[in-house]
Amino acid sequence: MNKAVRFYDYGGPEVLKYEQVEIGSPGEGQIRLKQTAIGLNFIDVYHRTGLYPLGALPSGIGLEAAGIIEEIGPGVTDLHIGDRIAYGTGPIGSYAEHRIISADKVILIPERISDDHAASMMLQGMTTEYLIRRTYSVQQGDTVLFHAAAGGVGSIAIQWLNALGATVIGTVGSEKKAEIAKSKGCHHTINYKTEDFVERVKDITDGKGVNVVYDSVGKDTFMGSLDCLKVRGTMVTFGNASGPVPSIEPLLLNQKGGLYLTRPSLAHYCGTYKDMVASASSLFDVVSSGAVKIEVNQSYALSEAVVAHQDLEARKTTGSTILIPEH
Repeated sequence: MNKAVRFYDYGGPEVLKYEQVEIGSPGEGQIRLKQTAIGLNFIDVYHRTGLYPLGALPSGIGLEAAGIIEEIGPGVTDLHIGDRIAYGTGPIGSYAEHRIISADKVILIPERISDDHAASMMLQGMTTEYLIRRTYSVQQGDTVLFHAAAGGVGSIAIQWLNALGATVIGTVGSEKKAEIAKSKGCHHTINYKTEDFVERVKDITDGKGVNVVYDSVGKDTFMGSLDCLKVRGTMVTFGNASGPVPSIEPLLLNQKGGLYLTRPSLAHYCGTYKDMVASASSLFDVVSSGAVKIEVNQSYALSEAVVAHQDLEARKTTGSTILIPEH
């Protein structure tokens, strides 16, 4: 028996169906997993709505999970039945009790890290790693603006940025979320629903602006984010929670200070096994050191995926969220 969440049409949370899905044995280079915890991420919403089309439907959904290897296919020599593993770069289909996946998409979970924490931090944690260490390598003394600071990526990033010696300005959508961001080490919080975040950033930085903006909100904050940057600052847009960002002319970047603009994704930075392992290892190290603490603030049964998506889109969630299979 194997239950999984699939969808047959793009749309709202109600298109998600919890149903029986057949699963066979692993082929060459593959393993079969009994999944123990599944990560919930906003990119799942983009896939469900068709903002990031998946091609032919029906389709599974989800990119991240932790589990135990229960069967190994031919050609797999470095993994064993009973190993605890996690993955955060897909392929699509993690919302399932069991699944078959390529062995080069998973990494062993260190003993010191639980399945729940591993499932909730792989995608968000590796996203944080590439954003702050490689897309723009944050240095001690830098000032950073991070939107959605109380969210899953934001909660990890704030702690990691503190460990790097950066000054962190975070935007949030409520006073409750401001308190969460502050508890993670955010030096300055801005409630963008009641404050003009551009003016507040200028006040905080004495008009100089920030070295880098990390923006996963998209349409509602993109243009303002450009105005928060110092000369030759870097704008990193990596999500579209409020909708796709507007088109701009390249000349605008010159007019606003010779800015750098990039739109990266996890696939660009962890697309090879070597890059994935390096990123995950950096994440495990910073979590094990205590510099970054992972908090699973919400947990839903896998069968409650519709409710989980509703809460995610309604901004009711904070930190990390997992789905638990009901084997």
